[in-house]
Amino acid sequence: MSKPERTARSQYQTKVGEDFPETLDLGEDRFVKKFPMRYGENPGYPAAFYQEAGAEGPNMGHLEVLQEGTKGLSYINVGDMDLGQRLARKLVAVFKGRQACVLIKHEMPSGVALGDDPVETFEKAWKCDPLSNFGSVDVFSYRVTEPLARLLVESPRNIEVVYAPDYSPEALEVLAVRKVLRVVRMGAHLDAPSVDNGLEVKRVAGGLLVQKRFDSKIVSPESVDIVSVKKPGPEEVKAALFNWTVACFTRSNAVVIGTSDKTHGIGSGQRSRIDSAEDAIRLSRRGYGPDGCVLASDAFMPFPDVVELAAKHGIKAIIYPLGSVKDQEVIDKANELGLAMIITRKPGELDSERCFLHR
Repeated sequence: MSKPERTARSQYQTKVGEDFPETLDLGEDRFVKKFPMRYGENPGYPAAFYQEAGAEGPNMGHLEVLQEGTKGLSYINVGDMDLGQRLARKLVAVFKGRQACVLIKHEMPSGVALGDDPVETFEKAWKCDPLSNFGSVDVFSYRVTEPLARLLVESPRNIEVVYAPDYSPEALEVLAVRKVLRVVRMGAHLDAPSVDNGLEVKRVAGGLLVQKRFDSKIVSPESVDIVSVKKPGPEEVKAALFNWTVACFTRSNAVVIGTSDKTHGIGSGQRSRIDSAEDAIRLSRRGYGPDGCVLASDAFMPFPDVVELAAKHGIKAIIYPLGSVKDQEVIDKANELGLAMIITRKPGELDSERCFLHR
């Protein structure tokens, strides 16, 4: 029998063997190999997932693969699932009683929504940016039901992974129809405590960078201050909290625009803040558009250009940290243009919170 013909796609289907150790030790913490992966960030390079021995609750340590799909979980899939789970968990902690749907591409949010119905919440998130959401890892704070599962297996969406705390038996039957789909269950519901060593580790050539994991303290209207003449209404403050939370999980420079229950546009990873803002506004036109949104910036604004751009496109308020030598110039421009400026600090405090992320 002749060997199957090799194609340009073959490298993406081929699993790479790995001989990594069964355990890795980082100080007093031990990590145990849970499973090998198809390959690393790029084909041809081995990879594996290690579970922290003491991890508990809703984190990656206790994920359960219910349907491996024809390719299995990849290195990037697990990174996407982790980011989506952390964001969904933070959202349901800040907005108690709401459901969260988080769609992730390349460890960045591409559509995020809050809702009260499983199907409606997913559809709202998908419509944030249907083009970017193609091929996404879809993370839910709630049980996947049969009606929702029928949307998730629609071929034009090309969803890679579904990750949720629970699934109805009927939903699992529907999801099984899509053979390439990976279906993963969280180790616990998102309202349970998540326990690990709390450290973030990044490998660099010849060493490690280690830091304590960031957790935003901007969680309520009492967490923020107002420095503009125009005062935001309650709905604008709620939108500021929502979009700031999403910005905390978006690669810097990050600018997120949206309303109180969904993102409209996400600009991420640009060298210039104005470029990120322009991307957020441009991408919003694939879905809900920029008009009436609140803009969240993960760091201070060095110039008034973002304020001018926001006003030009109908954005009503901005949440961001102070810290620029031109803070007053930026605030003056907002006052001139009639925008509300919401600051990431409590009234009476000096330092603002910023939320840089460089995954």
